[in-house]
Amino acid sequence: METDPTALPRSVVLALWLATTGAAPGVVVRSVQGDDEPHGVVGMPGREDDADLRALVTAWLAGPREVCALLPAPGDLGGTPAAVSAEATDAGECVMITTPAGSWAAVPAVTAFGSALEPGHLVVWQVRPVPAWSTHVAGTLGSLADAEQELRTSLVTATDALDALDVARWRDDAADAIERLRGGSTDGWPVPALDGRRARVLQLATRLLAIVDLATVDDGGAVNLWQSDQRSTALREVERTARHALSAATYAAVR
Repeated sequence: METDPTALPRSVVLALWLATTGAAPGVVVRSVQGDDEPHGVVGMPGREDDADLRALVTAWLAGPREVCALLPAPGDLGGTPAAVSAEATDAGECVMITTPAGSWAAVPAVTAFGSALEPGHLVVWQVRPVPAWSTHVAGTLGSLADAEQELRTSLVTATDALDALDVARWRDDAADAIERLRGGSTDGWPVPALDGRRARVLQLATRLLAIVDLATVDDGGAVNLWQSDQRSTALREVERTARHALSAATYAAVR
């Protein structure tokens, strides 16, 4: 089954909803879960038993908060606290939140089941207390304006690299995929209404990550064509910039 290359990580969707005011918990839960089985929660603050995602969302929407999604990768934690760095890196994502009661990280543990035609996912959010994180994360990610500028530079790099690889020549489906990436819409994202810059950064960052994925998905073609150290370094930098930009676009302080 073909998946949408510009689909948002669950942590990004959750963080964007937690960054709003007046959101209905049921809407948030449906948006984050999508086609998954109902999400579970382990380690919810104030509870000794396991919980569901609705209970966690309801609690975290109830007062002032700072929130951000982080997308760590090996060698680039992107501001992720050491207490959850290993599990967050394995997952490739986490949600950071600070409320008057403290600071936490929520990491989704995802188990896939079913077949390619009928895939399914079991998701359990592991919630862990962490030290205050916002200052360190802000210093790592920079501002949303900085992220947008870096993304525009990276888009040129990524597009040039994709053209140079000529992936359409060695992958039958690549030409259509490239065209979708360059002109695709993100109107169907399960997220709240976003301001212009935040929406632009999210759209461009997901497009860049999809381009990087497309350029490297075929080991045989990609390895043979990507012998240039300069080109492979540029690709890694594009991927890092896009991940950081996605995170920067989710940061918010709700008072």
